[in-house]
Amino acid sequence: MPAPALEIDTISLRRGGRAILNELSLSAAPGHITALLGPNGAGKTTTIRCCTGLLTPDSGTIRILGSDPATAAARGEVGVMPQHTGAWSGIRPLELLRYLAGLHAHPLPVAELATELGLDGFSSTPYRRLSGGQQQLVNLAGALIGRPALVFLDEPSAGLDPHVRRRVWDLLRQLREAGLSILLTTHSMAEAEALADHVWIMDRGRVSASGTIQELTATQSLEDLFLQVTSGDAS
Repeated sequence: MPAPALEIDTISLRRGGRAILNELSLSAAPGHITALLGPNGAGKTTTIRCCTGLLTPDSGTIRILGSDPATAAARGEVGVMPQHTGAWSGIRPLELLRYLAGLHAHPLPVAELATELGLDGFSSTPYRRLSGGQQQLVNLAGALIGRPALVFLDEPSAGLDPHVRRRVWDLLRQLREAGLSILLTTHSMAEAEALADHVWIMDRGRVSASGTIQELTATQSLEDLFLQVTSGDAS
């Protein structure tokens, strides 16, 4: 059995006297799409920040492709799509992608990726003037351009209309077929059901349920299970 693309082993993190992550353990298989679900405040984005080296857990370990997060990032093995970014304010989408492509040894073709995601129609518009959905597409392209082995996508379809969302789903499926490992967070049960090979549901910084879609929905809908195993209390 191949080693996991991601192994999170009992990580904990406290901020301001509050436990954000509470002995969280989960994994992501190589060449699979793994969905991380949870209510607001459950710790999903914090988990991604720990995996990408932006935060350091107080305890526990994270292994990405067999290495620590810093080593994996230095090797160019990790891509990340944040929920928001202000650093790209004045740059135009294709200028940004060409710049990011230049940071990697074997990037995806900029023109092909832009066309696949529908960026051509607003390629000359500065990032700050794009709609929220358009910014999401640019963020996604930026996460993928370097051909990472593992990519973290924080709510990749937020703000997208149904046509564009389906296009993004199709692209993620194609990338999975090409061997890319994907961990995405989402509030959309439909997105998880459409894409995920494995689902982890978080609540208050730890896993409250996990399994394949078939396993989790054997006796009830994914949404009903989600409501059952999460508190909905972000405090």
